Amino acid sequence: MPRKIVDTILPTTMVGSYPRPRWFGQQLLGRDVRVAFKEVAHEEAHHDATHAVIRDQEEAGLDIVTDGEIRRESYSNRFATALEGVDIDNPGTALDRSGHPNPVPRIVGKIRRKHAVEIEDLKFLRAHTKKAVKMTVPGPFTMSQQAQNEYYRSEEEASMDYAVAVNEEIRDLFAAGADIVQIDEPYMQARPEKARRYGLAALNRALEGIAGTTAVHICFGYAAVIHARPSGYSFLGELAGCNCRQVSIETAQSDLDCSVLESLPGKTIILGVIDLNDVTVETPEKVAARIRRALPFVAPERIVVAPDCGMKYLPREAAFGKMKAMVEGAKLMRAELGRSR
Repeated sequence: MPRKIVDTILPTTMVGSYPRPRWFGQQLLGRDVRVAFKEVAHEEAHHDATHAVIRDQEEAGLDIVTDGEIRRESYSNRFATALEGVDIDNPGTALDRSGHPNPVPRIVGKIRRKHAVEIEDLKFLRAHTKKAVKMTVPGPFTMSQQAQNEYYRSEEEASMDYAVAVNEEIRDLFAAGADIVQIDEPYMQARPEKARRYGLAALNRALEGIAGTTAVHICFGYAAVIHARPSGYSFLGELAGCNCRQVSIETAQSDLDCSVLESLPGKTIILGVIDLNDVTVETPEKVAARIRRALPFVAPERIVVAPDCGMKYLPREAAFGKMKAMVEGAKLMRAELGRSR
């Protein structure tokens, strides 16, 4: 039986990213998630910005906090460009999930993890909060789709070596004190046929032998970048065959039919209830209504309350207000269920 991370039903958390403080130069980082991160601030500034994000989460009342991914140019680049076997100085090209070409790392040799990438980030987070902590890593399938392969016989082969690298990173994160590690796999939704052929196998390889609490995030893309939202997932029920314990999905922006949650028996659902396409802060009652929609299909003990996706494109004040509303909405639902915790 896995240990209990938080002592409440309907605990609250972020998916991963949070807006950077304005003074940190948020807009300097741009929207391109495929090129190597260029340092724009001294390490002290990274520490200060991360500390501010941790403080925002604690003041809002979240039960599980992240580092806000402050030190990353994107959810995937910092890890993907730190691996052996990729050329980031002479990038290739790949289509993003909306069909636009983007510069990406070229795979020119065997993919290997040279060193731990996020351990120092985790140690800083762990040292600055007493709350449960979650770290995120990019998924092997998604990284294989965000690269130009010039070495492997197939994308499938590349994805399996990406999976080995992710597995090594996850092991180190748990050893260093992570309570939850989340794998981000948005391209499984964008490219479901490939995901069925080999993406799930790569994901399970990334999770092989992992004893800690793991999650997989699958979504329709950042609302600030991908504006059209389908009404349902093209790849979701397949994650019932994944070795993760939690599945993170969005329901608010797409007004998802929550009956699909019945296709994930036994999984804890990280339920997206915050609309990131609208800077208007939800009322706690609106959040509670979005949680309530899921309850006919999944027990409250199996729900973690979260935004639909990463919050980094929101104004910071809107993100903070939405987090507070999320916390208060979860409290309303606990009261409605007759559960003080």
